[in-house]
This record gives sequence, structure tokens and C-alpha cells, in this order.
Amino acid sequence: MSLIPGKLLGIDYGIKIIGLATCDTLGLVARPHGLLKRKSKKEDFARIAALVQELGIVEIICGVPIPPPDYEGYALADTVRLWASRLAAVVPVPVRLWDEALTSQEAAHLLDEAGSRPRDRIDDAAAAVILQDYLEALREGLPVPPAVAPAEE
Repeated sequence: MSLIPGKLLGIDYGIKIIGLATCDTLGLVARPHGLLKRKSKKEDFARIAALVQELGIVEIICGVPIPPPDYEGYALADTVRLWASRLAAVVPVPVRLWDEALTSQEAAHLLDEAGSRPRDRIDDAAAAVILQDYLEALREGLPVPPAVAPAEE
């Protein structure tokens, strides 16, 4: 029995570009799905919601950069958590956060190995790395992170 509930959407959040990735319904392999050039929160969320419906997505896994334990102040992780909570308020599927540590470097390395470089943007490949890491963690028996609570705006 698969731990994966169906097709998932991986997100690599960025200020200007959002990287997207999907996996098969068995949760075996994550693949880059493309780049979403940011316009406005409303438009971005509408495009993601349409993608969720079009592809039959059952969960969204959003990478979050976890700051060091002794970090004080507002970090990008805080921005991503807020953004994810706003996304959760407009999509009909759970949104979960997953540590994205070193995913951009790993994505660049994988693209180099595959001979796919140079590329201007690797955000979709980074989203695939985030999603693949999540899938492998589930297969190893790590607990499913809680769904992000939708923002109340």
C-alpha cells in the first residue's frame, strides 16, 4: 500500500519565480513541471489552483528555508510560511511545508550531471528535488508534516 495519497505538486517559492514539480500518482519520481513568473498573489494563487484542478493534485509540498536555530529576526522562512498559509486558503488541497536545505545546489548538480546546463532558472528542478526528498522521507517512515493552517484574511 502506498503512503502517497496521489499526485503531488512541489513548489520552490521565489520572490520573482515559483518553481513547480509534480510526481506520478504512486509517488515514485518527481519531475520539474515548469516555472511560474510571479504577477500578483491573486493571479499566482489562481494559476496554482487551476493547476491543482487540471492535474488532479491531492497535496502541495512547499519548500521552506529553515533558518539556523540561533537566528533572530525575520527570515525568508517567515515569508514562505505566510505565503503558504495564504495559498492554503484558496486551494482545495492540503499545503505542507518541507525543508528545502541545499535543494538549489542539488538541482544544479543534477542538471550538470544530466548535461542540461546552462539554464537561466533552476527553480523547477529545485522544486523536483524538494518533492523527491519529501517522497523518499515518507517511504522511509518519517511522519507527514501537518497541513498549513489557512490564513484568515
